Amino acid sequence: MSVQTRSDEQQQQKSFFGQPPVLANLFGVELWERFSFYGMQGILLIYLYYGAAEGGLGMDKATAAGIVGAYGGLVYLSTILGAWVADRVLGSERTLFYSAVVIMLGHIALALLPGFLGVGAGLLLVGVGSGGLKANATSLVGSLYDERDPRRDAGFSLFYLGINLGALAGPLLTGLAQKTWGFHLGFGLAAVGMAAGLVQYTLGRSRLPEESHHISNPLPPERRRTAAAVAVAAALLLAVLVVSGVLTAANLENVVIAAIVVASVAYFLVILTSSRVTSTERSRVVAFIPLFVASASFWSLFQQQFTVVTIYFDERVDRTILGWEMPVSWAQSINPVFIILMAGAFAGLWTRLGTRQPSTPMKFALGTALMGVAFLAFIPMSGGGDNSAPFLGLVGVLFLFTLAELLLSPVGLSLATKLAPAIFRTQMVALFFLSVALGSAMSGYLAQFYSADSERTYFGVVGGVAILLGLLLVALSQPIRRLMAGVH
Repeated sequence: MSVQTRSDEQQQQKSFFGQPPVLANLFGVELWERFSFYGMQGILLIYLYYGAAEGGLGMDKATAAGIVGAYGGLVYLSTILGAWVADRVLGSERTLFYSAVVIMLGHIALALLPGFLGVGAGLLLVGVGSGGLKANATSLVGSLYDERDPRRDAGFSLFYLGINLGALAGPLLTGLAQKTWGFHLGFGLAAVGMAAGLVQYTLGRSRLPEESHHISNPLPPERRRTAAAVAVAAALLLAVLVVSGVLTAANLENVVIAAIVVASVAYFLVILTSSRVTSTERSRVVAFIPLFVASASFWSLFQQQFTVVTIYFDERVDRTILGWEMPVSWAQSINPVFIILMAGAFAGLWTRLGTRQPSTPMKFALGTALMGVAFLAFIPMSGGGDNSAPFLGLVGVLFLFTLAELLLSPVGLSLATKLAPAIFRTQMVALFFLSVALGSAMSGYLAQFYSADSERTYFGVVGGVAILLGLLLVALSQPIRRLMAGVH
């Protein structure tokens, strides 16, 4: 046996399921962050529209769904801020750590502050913190691999498994806490989960590579004061808009959608016009544009788990098992169960296929079209009375959600790091999350068109449009691949 072979075997033994060992620490912090995030989001919508007698705030369902969608959009929109701070001020590792602290404070605010004060303060802190954590955790995972490393997609799929372990446990436990002791105890449990994530991450920070502390494009000292002044001015402007009534709960999702569209266009222009971006890098960014549109379309359907699907589960699905009614938030744990069961299989499939696996544009096309099929699968269950739809029917629909997600989401995270210009590494990840932001905000906007009386039309139109977009992306896959300039 050669020295090189023994070295390879020793490295394999020290690895994390065949991946770089440090992936375990990033896997863990993302698991706990998702536990707190999805645990809170699992009970957020019903907290907003349940009546006071049930511990809620009694809002109109459409407005409540709009807030949830807008909040989801703001989470991913704030990845811009997190990416900018990482690339210009702190580096990815420190930005991730401080973002986790902000998330924990947000969950504490939701648990302790009453009414709309707690909602406003809590969602703002969780949103900003989650944006900073998500972009940088993903960027740090990408930094563990060369762009042509065949383990890359498998590593992101494993990372995605950690996300979904947290997403599974969060809604189950916060839902039970909410049903047994009330909403604020449910939000408090989310805060405990984020605290656990901070402890776990702190213990392993020293193992991260030196590159994680690198500031790729440092902000000159003389411009830091200007940046701080802009941040203060933006915060004051937001406060004035809220106090004056210009920005309200009813129009929040429209404002967020517009802001995300403007930010996305601006981001693409900044990257494409930079003199420090090579021609090959610029071609790859152009290739990302149609994939960005497909991703936004996909997420506008997938994120309806937190808007339309939550209302559907609450009002249309029979949730009774042997006389016991399961918490509404448990609907959010169905998808993570399937992810946990199948993420390893998908990771193994991509690794086994290697260069023979479908191209990234084809994966995006299949994922988008399959989300459309999932919405069409609601139609046979529609048209009945209250709580008449079978629980197993919804499980089947969410199984299709999961297959679509595994085709697009972890692949999209990997793609953003592969197509990123060198000086925009973290910010390219933020650009991918802007597509998620747009889709999340759109999920709240689309919810206003859903009702029990029109659900067949709603599911048919939304599903049909998604299938058509998937077919269009199939037709464009070869031109997109040429623009990707060697990236598979």
